[in-house]
Amino acid sequence: MKKMNTRRSALALIGCAAMLFASATAMAQDIKERNLKFAFSLAKDHPLGLGAQKFAELVAQKSSGKMKVSIYPSAVLGGDPQNLSAVRGGTLDFTSMATGLLSGLDKQFMVFDFPFLFNNAQEAYALSDGPVGQRLLSGLAAHGVVGLGIWDLGFRNMTNSKRPIAKVEDLQGLKVRVIASPIYIDMFNTLGANPVPMTFGEVYGALESKAIDGQDNPVGVIESAKFAEVQKFMSLTRHVYTGMPFLMSKKTWDAMSETERKIIADSADEAKVEERKLSQARELESIDKLRALMQVNDVTATERDRLRQKVAPVVEKFSREVGDQTIQQVNSELSRMRGGK
Repeated sequence: MKKMNTRRSALALIGCAAMLFASATAMAQDIKERNLKFAFSLAKDHPLGLGAQKFAELVAQKSSGKMKVSIYPSAVLGGDPQNLSAVRGGTLDFTSMATGLLSGLDKQFMVFDFPFLFNNAQEAYALSDGPVGQRLLSGLAAHGVVGLGIWDLGFRNMTNSKRPIAKVEDLQGLKVRVIASPIYIDMFNTLGANPVPMTFGEVYGALESKAIDGQDNPVGVIESAKFAEVQKFMSLTRHVYTGMPFLMSKKTWDAMSETERKIIADSADEAKVEERKLSQARELESIDKLRALMQVNDVTATERDRLRQKVAPVVEKFSREVGDQTIQQVNSELSRMRGGK
């Protein structure tokens, strides 16, 4: 009897091993040799660039080297509009850009760019990962894009070559580069500046030639783009939080097996967590480094409130464009996070 039970156990183990082998073989057959391209405007050593490299490593690891992701940083394949067009057309597989740049596809994305919407990065992450962010990302499929999460760029701050910005009046007349999003243009017009829409790849040259006086970006971007070489002042206004949707061509996605899609989605989730950690750490390091290169000033809570009040009409205007459903959902989520009823 004992020998029979041992034999049955051995046969069961052999059967399990055979099933596992067959499953692994089938899964391997589901994964094709693929060379994928991921292009973006930021530098390779920026947290987003490091997150992109992490994503590429994870995809290679999970596919046993069959799926390769090549990284193209610093706008080498074109600016954000070109990258978005290429992803939609299927000639580029992945890109990442500011939420505001997606407002041309879906105006609801403008809600992420409302000035002074978030108190901290954790609120931004929760809204991005929650029902609001997931619904908006899902809607991109109708535009030929698969949304794979929202990565972190951080809170935007001002740099310029003229003067420190400590109050609203200091913005008067400054020629400021903005991303090509209606809400950014209106916001800076309302603050008394002269906004100039421009792709990120053009900014350094425009600052160097004095074609513009300043720009706004998170400190990690200001450091990695070496704007301190062509800007004297940085003011920590923290006026807008910028998330970076990670986008994939729907044409590429649709051509993949379920196994391949799972590899991409899981890798994107893991890389997002890593990129956010890097971004948070870089912000503190970058401020310290930039203080040695530029004149850096904080903006008091009182003056930040004045800025907030000044741009309130902009928020009201674009709330109508975003739509009541999304605005109510955002306000409800933020209220819940802050302990409201």
